[in-house]
Parts: sequence; structure tokens; C-alpha cells
Amino acid sequence: MTAVNALQRYVGALRRVLQPGLPARAAGSYLIRKGSGYLIEAGPEVLDLAAFRELVGTAAAALAGGEPDAALDAYARGLNLWHGPAGDGLRSDTAVAAIFAALDREFLDACVAAAEIAGALGRPEPVLPALRLAAAMAPLHEPVHAGLIATLGASGQQSEALSVFHAVRRRLVEELGVEPGPAIRRAHRQVLASPAPEPAPGAHAAGVFVGRAAELAMLRRTVESAPGLVLVEGEPGSGKTRLLEEMASAAGQRGVRTVWGRCLDGAGTPSMWPWTQALPVLVDDLPAGELRRLVASYDDDPAPPDQGRRSRLFDQVVAVFAAAGPVLLILDDLQWADVASLELFTHLATRLPGRTVLVGAFRDRAPVPGSDLRRALASIERVPGRRRIRLGPLTPAEVTDLLRAETGEEPGAAVVRGIHARTAGNPFFVRELARFPAVSGSAEVPASVRDVVRDRMDGLDDQARELLQVAAFIGRDVDPALLAGVLGVDVPVEPLTARGLLDLAGDTLRFPHDLVREAIAGTTPSPGANHLHLRIADALERTGPGSAAAERLAHHLWSAGPLADPARTAAALLRAADQAAAKSALEAAARHLNSAARVARTAGLAEVELAALTRLTAVAGMSAGYHSSAPEMLRRAEHLARVLGREREATDLLFSRRAAHSQAVELQVSGRLAGQLFEQGNASADPVVRAYGLHAWGIHQWDLGNVGEAVRHLNQMSRVIRDDRGAEPLRYDLRLMSAGMLAETTALHGDLPTARAMLDALAAEAGDDPYAITVAASFAARTAAMAGDRSWARAAAERGIAADPGFSYTFFGTYLRLARCWASADAAAAASAAKIISERLLDPPRSNLHTWYGLLAEMWLTAGRLDEATAALDRAEHFLEAHGQRYAEGLLLLLRARLRHARGEPAATVRAAAERARALSAEREAHLFARRATEFLATIK
Repeated sequence: MTAVNALQRYVGALRRVLQPGLPARAAGSYLIRKGSGYLIEAGPEVLDLAAFRELVGTAAAALAGGEPDAALDAYARGLNLWHGPAGDGLRSDTAVAAIFAALDREFLDACVAAAEIAGALGRPEPVLPALRLAAAMAPLHEPVHAGLIATLGASGQQSEALSVFHAVRRRLVEELGVEPGPAIRRAHRQVLASPAPEPAPGAHAAGVFVGRAAELAMLRRTVESAPGLVLVEGEPGSGKTRLLEEMASAAGQRGVRTVWGRCLDGAGTPSMWPWTQALPVLVDDLPAGELRRLVASYDDDPAPPDQGRRSRLFDQVVAVFAAAGPVLLILDDLQWADVASLELFTHLATRLPGRTVLVGAFRDRAPVPGSDLRRALASIERVPGRRRIRLGPLTPAEVTDLLRAETGEEPGAAVVRGIHARTAGNPFFVRELARFPAVSGSAEVPASVRDVVRDRMDGLDDQARELLQVAAFIGRDVDPALLAGVLGVDVPVEPLTARGLLDLAGDTLRFPHDLVREAIAGTTPSPGANHLHLRIADALERTGPGSAAAERLAHHLWSAGPLADPARTAAALLRAADQAAAKSALEAAARHLNSAARVARTAGLAEVELAALTRLTAVAGMSAGYHSSAPEMLRRAEHLARVLGREREATDLLFSRRAAHSQAVELQVSGRLAGQLFEQGNASADPVVRAYGLHAWGIHQWDLGNVGEAVRHLNQMSRVIRDDRGAEPLRYDLRLMSAGMLAETTALHGDLPTARAMLDALAAEAGDDPYAITVAASFAARTAAMAGDRSWARAAAERGIAADPGFSYTFFGTYLRLARCWASADAAAAASAAKIISERLLDPPRSNLHTWYGLLAEMWLTAGRLDEATAALDRAEHFLEAHGQRYAEGLLLLLRARLRHARGEPAATVRAAAERARALSAEREAHLFARRATEFLATIK
């Protein structure tokens, strides 16, 4: 692909992002061609920044006019326009970065102002999403974090508010060496001093809720059949609290009173904290009388009451309130509950009053339940009718739903797969990645996730930290033997599994989420990371890497950078590329080969660089076609081959360069290179060099439509290779293409039985090699379509697609899918084919485009859709003239005659059109099309 073609393709994609539904190659309204470049033209009505500034101005005016509610609404609308930092994901120089930073400050200032108004009005919900985003964008911005802490507390999310406080405090201390300022300290005190507000009856919990349908149904049934006892467990971020908020919302709709008590992490948390939150909510609504006096005496008594008195008191409180109306009592984060709170929870669980539902939620890791909680759970397990729910990960489909709800956009399948893999379906991590589209597709870890991981690592000794860092660089799954080989000693992993940093699955250690691993790896400075990678590579080699570890070894040597011997690194990358290519993982193979070429070039290893570039050319040809190879890479490889005196390799690479331009239908360039190869071949005594020249000239003649000349040169090439038994064969991928082209041109020349025998032989020789099967099937399917044989085309297409279901070989795989559509010959298949052509062959244009538009016209014609057939045939003729690739011109003329016939035009007009198709085909020795024209002429009355 040339730089101009690549730019045009990206511009086309951008235009369709800005204007969904824009036809391919249309200019659109916003991205306009101007001179030799492009200009974005967009008025204020479509600029989110202009709308944001207008709404901030509206908010300021409303506040000055004494209308704080209107001000908050305007702020909320403006803040909701932001989805990440200004210019997110764009690389920019210092001047542009300063502009983006200034825009971000406008957003942060608006968040702080809105948070103050929301706090004064008691309306925290409208600004919470923006404050979360602002805190993630500016991890050290104290006013933003103060606003987030206060707003979370005001919305009843005290546990998260305190978690944010501890995280930002730790970040300030570790990174700046300072304690939080007065704004954050004031917000912290405010959260500690305020009781948890109770949700209004019937109010829905804020935020998005996806999945967990079975669990929510069970919780609703428990509320309906009170009394009931439920335990909800899961890892941090699995959505326990969010599920219980939905339960509370459903309970409120049934008139059930919900009371929350939240346990807090930290040694300074007051004893019985969750109960001191829940109890006042119940007591405040009790009727005057003996029970109120009893509670008051409990509150006023300076001496700590005995356990029996405390339990009896609480039983009476809940029993009296339940008699007047049902109660749902939720205690969250029991893993942090003190002993007294757990004893009271157990006591109440074993003596549930009527019409009362008790729910306890806790983490099953990070930390694992302590001995006090385990004893409480053991007692509760004996309670009849109790239910226990464990929240697992979200499925990929649920991750899709969550991303759609969080971003307002339809996520692509690749994005979903990537986020699901990194997060292992953890809802918290999914949401954090969803906030920053640029982060979700990169290796960056959101600051909020880094804070969670650092919090879990607090208190670990140096040995445990080193184990974690080494394991993080090894990968998601860690072989304990390899880990010990790197460390030199066995290190206990129990403290790490207890904190949820590692899981032990059989004989393997595993990070619970890739994001956790990435965050741990990010705590290692760059020089230290290089040393760790080299230590891992050395340990891998000591254990005998073999083929299974080839790619891992290459990764670690490459990541070790200058610490590793470049020859060793390049050799490992070449082996890794071979392993990846053998598994049809062509993108991975290309990455390894690119890396090997860069390492070799930097180190002056010309032989190794040539080997890498030659293999890279072959991999590109197998995957997306030779046109996907960078021209400068092909020229560099050819130069190296000539400098090293490798005539065959230089010729091979020159042929690949010609193929790249031919597949991009740049026939002027490919024709010139074909002529150069032909002349070199005629002057060379090397049969392989002669064969490349004949091959190139034969394909060039096919491009020009000279079918007779093409088949003669390709046959001569075949004889040169066959007659010289000492000659090394052509490169594997080119040998397959050579055999396929000879068979196709033989068919076009009119000898269909011989062509079919050649293609059958090529398929038989393919064995179980998916690439060879794909190539053979692609040539067979296209030849069958041009011959008009639907059953042959369908069989060949299905065989090729079955060999490459993952669509690794996109160049030939595209033709297979088009041939399958052509074989179906109905309107739905034609529509599918039109979509494939538009997405795969049109922008930038590819070889055979005129043929497939012609065959698309035939599909529409067979389906009786004459207008669509006319449009497709018009496009086929347009591209034939625009690009000059003419081997199927006789077929297009024949299809034009058939279309005239279908439209009921006079027989003489139809006959003249068919005669023209036959004459031109005969002149160019495309006897297949001449014969088809003759057969059609026989049907005209």
C-alpha cells in the first residue's frame, strides 16, 4: 500500500466516522480536500467544545441570578459532553499539548464548581459521572478529588468515598511527598460525620446495570417471601453493591423499607460502625414509647452494654418496625466488620423477625475472609433457608452491553474481546477502561486501577514484591518452576493469593485480571524492567525453550532491549515468527519479523536483516496481499540482497515489488517492473531468474487482457523450472500463485478441462496446509465463476473458507467469500457481495475489482434486479477503464448483452453487443468468453 493510498483510506474511514452512512469515496461535509491536503470544516453547531462553553456560561448566569438548580442542570449537560481528556489518544507536540491541557482545565474547573452547587442542593447524582472522569484525568488535582469524595458521601456511597480518600492520600504521599490539603481533609471529615442517606422508596440505583438476571430474580423472590437471609460474595469490583442497589430499588417499589450499613476499612473505624449507621434510621421513625426510651438509654449510657442487652435491644427495634412495615437490612463489606458487628449480624441472622430480609455482602478475596468472618459464615451456614450468591465475571455479551451503556456507542468485537481479556469480565475494571476509549485499546492502565493494585501491595516485603514483579513480566499465567528459576529461590505465594494479587490454579499461578498484572508491571522502572526480561529469557533458555516457548523467549529478549545480544534477539524473533506463521497467526509473525529486521539493521547484521525482510514479504503476501508490504521495505530488502550478491533473492524481492503494484492496480509501475524482470531473465543463465521474468511478464499480459500471451509465457516459465532439475523452486507463496495463475489463464484461453485438472492437482498437493488450500480454492472459485459453473464455485469456496475460518488470509479469503455469494445468486447474496467489495476491494482499489463488479452484476441479473445489475456493471466498466486491468473485458461485454436482452431491447441490438463480446474475446484469445458469447447468441430469437 502506498503512502497516498493509506492516507486516502484513513481519510475515508474518518469521513464515515463523522458521517455514518456516507457512501464509499464520497467527500462528506466536514473533511474537505484542499490543495494537497485536507481541511476540517465544522460550524459551532456541531462542536462539543462550543456547546460546553455555552452551557458553562448559562450555569454561571443562572447561579448569579439566584437559580442554583438551573445552574446545576446546565453544568450537568455541559459536563456530560466530555468522555475523556481533550485530544485523547492523539500524539501532539508541546504547543498542541498545552492547548489540550488548557481545555482539560476548563472541564476540571467546571466539575469543581458543579460539585459545590450539588452539595449545597443535596443533588449529588447529576455530577457524579463527570467527577469520576475528572478524577481519572487528573489523579493529583485536589479540588476535583475533594468534590468527588464529598459527592460520593452525599449520594450514600460512603465506602467508595473513603476508598477514594485513601487512594488519593497515598498517591500524594508517594508521588509528591505531601499530605492532602484542607479541601480533601474537610471532605473526608464530612463523610465520616454523616450517616448513610436512605434511598427514596422506588428510586432506581444510579448507574448502569447489566447481567446478573438470575441473581437479581433470586433476591427479589427473597424480598417477596420474607423473612429471608442472603449472603452475596465476589471479588472486588464484581458488582455486589450494585446488585444490592437494584434489590433495594425493587424492594422500595413493593413498599419495603431499605436500611444500609457499610463497614469501612481501617484501624481507626469506630466499633459497631455499620450498626451505628443503620440503627438511627430505624429509631428515628419509631413511635414514642417504651422502645424509644430503651434505645435512648442505650445511646446515653456511657458504659458499654453487655452482648445480651445489645442483641435483645436490636431484636426489639427490628421486630417492632417489621410489624408496622417490612424491612430490608443490607450490611455491605463484611470483610472489614469488627468482631462485635459480626456477632450481632450472626445473632440477628439466627433470629430473623417476620417480614425482615437480612443481606450481608463481602469479598471472597483481596482480602480473603479473615477468621472472624469465617466463624460468622460457618454459623450462618446452619440457618435453614439461607441463600448464598457468588458473583462471577461478566460474559463477553454482558461486557458488550456494559460498554454500550457506558459510552453510548456500539463497541466493536475486537474492542470487546480486548477489554474482556484484560479485565476477565470484572465490571469495575470494564467501566474504568470504558471511560477512556484510547486506554481501552492500549496497554495503559487507568490511575484508578493502579491505585487499587498499589493498595493491595501495601505491607508486602521486598521479596514478595520482587516475586510479583517477575511474575507480572512472565505473563498472565506463571509457571512456578520458571518463577523459581528467575528468582533463584522459592518464595511463598500465600500472602499474594490472600490479597487477590495472584490465584493458584492447580500447579499454575495466574493473575486474576490482566489489568492487575499490567499495573504491577508498571511499578517497575524501565531499567529494572529490562533486567527482569533478560533474567526471564535466561531462565527460559535454561529450561530448554523448544517450540512452545519460542515466542515467549523472543518477547523477553526483545523487551530486554540493549541488555540482550542483538544476534541472539534477532534469531529468537525469527524462530518465533516461524512458529506463529505455522499456526496461521500471520499478524504475530509479521510483528516478530519487523522487530527482527529493526534489531538486525541497528546492529549491522545484514544477513539476518535480509532473512527477516524476505520472510516478512512472504507473510504479507499470504495475509493481505503483496500490496500491504511497505514499498520502502521491499526496496531495502532488494538492496541488501544485491549488496550481498544474492541474485535470486534480489529477483524474488523485485517480483514481490511488482506484485504489490499489480495487486494495487497500479499497472504503469507494475508493468515497468515486469519489463525489468523480463529483461533480467532473458540475460541470466539462472533458471530461477528466467522463471521470475517469464512469470512477471505473463501476469502483466494477463493484466492487459492479452490472454494468449499470458498463457504462453506462464507455460514457458513452468517448463523452465521443470526442465532444470537443479534449480531451486520459487518461493513457496509465489510457487502457489504461479500454479494458480497458469491454471486460470489456461481456463481463460479456452482449455477448461486442463485448467480444472491443474487446479485439482494444486488442491491435492496442498495437503492440510490451510494457506495452500486457500490459494488453490481461491483460484478454482474465481475460475469457476468466470466459467459460469455455480456448483464448482460453491464447492471450491466452501473448501477454502473451511480451511481458514478465522479469515487469516484476507487477500484470497475475500475472493472465496465473493465466489460463495456468486454461487448463491439471490438478492441477499448479491447484497452481501456488494458489501464485501465495498469494504475489501474498493478503498483503496484492488486487483480484480472490475471482475467482481461484473460478477455482482450477474448476481443481480439472475435475481431479476435489473437496476442494481446495471449499476454494478457500470462500475465494473468504470474501473476497467480507470485502472486498465482488462483480462475480463470480454465477460463484461457479454454481461452487457445479457442485460440488454433482459431489459427487452431489440434482438439486433442484443446480438450486436454479444458479437462484440465474442470478437474482442477471440482477438485476445480469451476463448472461454468467446465460447460463452457464442452460446448466448444461440439463445437469441
